[in-house]
Amino acid sequence: MFKRKIYDKLNHWKAESDGKTALLIEGARRVGKSTVVEEFAKNEYRSYILIDFAMASQTVKDLFKDVSDLNYIFLQLQLQYRVDLHERNSLIIFDEVQLCPPARQAIKALVKDHRYDYIETGSLISIRQNVKDILIPSEERKLNMYPMDYEEFLWALGDRSTIPLLNNVFQKQQSLGDQLNRKLMRDFRLYMLVGGMPQAVDEYIQTNNLRKVDMIKRDILSLYEDDFHKIDSTGRISQLFDAIPAQLNKHAVKYQISSVLNHQRTDDTILNLIAELKDSKTVLAAYHTSDPNAGMANSKDLSKFKLYLSDTGLFTTLAFKDKDFTENIIYDKLLNDKLSSNLGYLYENVIAQILTANGNDLFYHTFMNEKSRHNYEIDFLLARKNKICPIEVKSSGYRTHASLDAFTEKFSDRILQRYLIYTKDLRKEKDILYLPAYMASFL
Repeated sequence: MFKRKIYDKLNHWKAESDGKTALLIEGARRVGKSTVVEEFAKNEYRSYILIDFAMASQTVKDLFKDVSDLNYIFLQLQLQYRVDLHERNSLIIFDEVQLCPPARQAIKALVKDHRYDYIETGSLISIRQNVKDILIPSEERKLNMYPMDYEEFLWALGDRSTIPLLNNVFQKQQSLGDQLNRKLMRDFRLYMLVGGMPQAVDEYIQTNNLRKVDMIKRDILSLYEDDFHKIDSTGRISQLFDAIPAQLNKHAVKYQISSVLNHQRTDDTILNLIAELKDSKTVLAAYHTSDPNAGMANSKDLSKFKLYLSDTGLFTTLAFKDKDFTENIIYDKLLNDKLSSNLGYLYENVIAQILTANGNDLFYHTFMNEKSRHNYEIDFLLARKNKICPIEVKSSGYRTHASLDAFTEKFSDRILQRYLIYTKDLRKEKDILYLPAYMASFL
């Protein structure tokens, strides 16, 4: 099993909660939820039962329809799974819990009983059809799980030293030199191609073959498509998902729904589809804020947003999903650092992925300069210490920053630090910190 950072969070929950809450781990399919939870159960408990509701018998599922006799339920589970449960030293895992809503509702009674610990895992947890007939337990503590981040990717490759060393460089704001930066950017671009889905990473390690990695990612995208059709049989969610690369390539101020769904207007029905797509955890949504400040959530526009994929490796495959691997120019161009400007959205996507994995909500801002009448856009905004940090992302080494300058002119009193993320070495110029993309995780 690959080392994952969420493992430490599971240990923290176990120690802090002491059985007073259940843990619900949400994430897109194939990010490794079941694997890490079962490994945690093996290492940290005397015994465990893993109930996979994708495979569990109807007899097991029916146990949770009536929780008036917990002794009977625990007896049946021990018999069915041939596992002895030990009070305060056993874990019961509800895997793919969205497939058995009564089990999720039963968490309230199970936690109150306090004999055992409980972890739920699943995707599509918040989709309406999976929660409409149940009372969501307040005893649930939620934790999001994302694809492997860059440090976890390096761990999988046997590299435990690069990220701590880079963090030290970042803190001191030192330059690395062009030669070392080129090597580090080459490593980071490999991560952008392979991505952070554990199956894809494992395939790369085993075969060193990007064609085979691409096949794995296509299989994962097919699973997502199947899920989308279960949520929305009209196929509109699938259309919205498939169009993400093309929408980013337009460099428009927002995702243009009407150009994807036959000129349909952005009404409540469409926004509900977007909400369900976001709830699938396969995409990340960056919302436009009309008033960029420390409380950006109060001024976000739900109808004006951009969508990114939760995994940039999947993004590279989705962009050329309808073509053969050999026709996917991204692999060759990104590996050889010859990415054209019209493919620069790859860097925007990976920065969105990094910022989200670090616990940030995504916001952006577009505005017109009143003097020049020119439109500008800040790719991402972070709230820090009652101030904001604007971020401009470039897919090259160019150090031009017209958007940052125009934004500063308008909101100078609100800015803590300006960042330009690009492909060259770290440097500080006046009040702008130029960061190579592989250091974005330190923001």
